[in-house]
Amino acid sequence: MHRIQYHNYGGPEAMRFEAFRLPEPAEFEVAVSVRATSVNPIDWKLRQGQLKMMTGRTFPRAMGSDFSGIVSAVGGGVTNFKPGDEVFGIARLKESGAFAEAVLTLESHLAAKPAELSFEQAAALPTSAVMAWIGLVERANVRPGQRVFVAGATGGVGEAAVQVALMLGATVAGSTGTTGLERAREMGVDPVFDYTQNDLSRQPDLRGMFDVVFDTSGFLPTNIAMRMLNKSGTFLDINATPAKFFHSALFRRHRIFFCTPTTQILTAAAKAAADGHIQPSIGETIPFSSAIDFIAGLENGRKIAGKGLITVNN
Repeated sequence: MHRIQYHNYGGPEAMRFEAFRLPEPAEFEVAVSVRATSVNPIDWKLRQGQLKMMTGRTFPRAMGSDFSGIVSAVGGGVTNFKPGDEVFGIARLKESGAFAEAVLTLESHLAAKPAELSFEQAAALPTSAVMAWIGLVERANVRPGQRVFVAGATGGVGEAAVQVALMLGATVAGSTGTTGLERAREMGVDPVFDYTQNDLSRQPDLRGMFDVVFDTSGFLPTNIAMRMLNKSGTFLDINATPAKFFHSALFRRHRIFFCTPTTQILTAAAKAAADGHIQPSIGETIPFSSAIDFIAGLENGRKIAGKGLITVNN
C-alpha cells in the first residue's frame, strides 16, 4: 500500500508518496481501507514540526487526519465495528496517516457513516464538526436565543460552528474575507463583516453583545474578543499560544481547547449532517495520485471555496 509520509520535519518538499506496510490492529485499534480524506491546516503544521514536542523524532512519519472508508480488520476489545462497516473518523494526532490507502486508528476515533452521506461528504466532517461540537455544545452550552459570533465563518471549522450554532437555536454574526461574504450570508450569518475592510475594534455595536465569541481563524485579538462578550459570555479559542494560555489561566471565560474526538461526538455530528443541519462545503476533489501538489498548494495559500477532498481506493 501507499501513503504520503516524510523523513524529516519541513515544508511541502518533505512530502513523499511511498509504499508502507500497515500493521495488524492492536487492542482497541481499527484498520480502515480509506475511500476519501480531507485536508486540514493541522496536517501540514504537524509536518512542519510545530508540535514536535508531542510527535517526536521517529521517521518516516505519515500525514493526514480526517477520512472515511470501510473497516478491514479490528483489534482485540473492539466492540462497535466489524470488517465491512462503513465508517468515518480521525487518525490519532501523533501517528496521523489518513493520506493513505489504509489507516489505523482507535475505535473511539470512529463512527458509523450514515447511508445518507457519501464517503466524500463524511470525510469532510470530522475535525471541523468535532471542534464546533466541543466548543458550542460541551464548552459553551449554547442555548436557543443566545448570540454567537464566529470569526472565520467560512473556514472549515467556521462553517461547522455557524451551522451547529444555528441548529442549537442561536443567532449568528461573524467575520470572513471578501470572497466568503456571500457564503456566510447564505448560511444565515447576519451581520457579517469583511475582516479585510472592517476593524472589529472600531465597531461599537459589537461591544458586550455576544454570549459566545468563537475564533476559528486564529486572527481575532484576545482583547477584542473579550470586549465583544457580555458579562457571562465565553470566548472559544482553538489556536493556542503561550500568551493565550496565560490569559486563559487568568480569565476563565477564555476557553482554549483541542480536537479530542469521541464516537459519541462523531455520531452526533453525523446525525446532524444526515438531517441537513451540517453541510460542509467541498471546494475541490482530486485523486490520490495528485495529492502532494494539491496539499502543497493549499499550504502555500491557494484558496478554494470549501474543503479540499482526496479520493482513494475508488
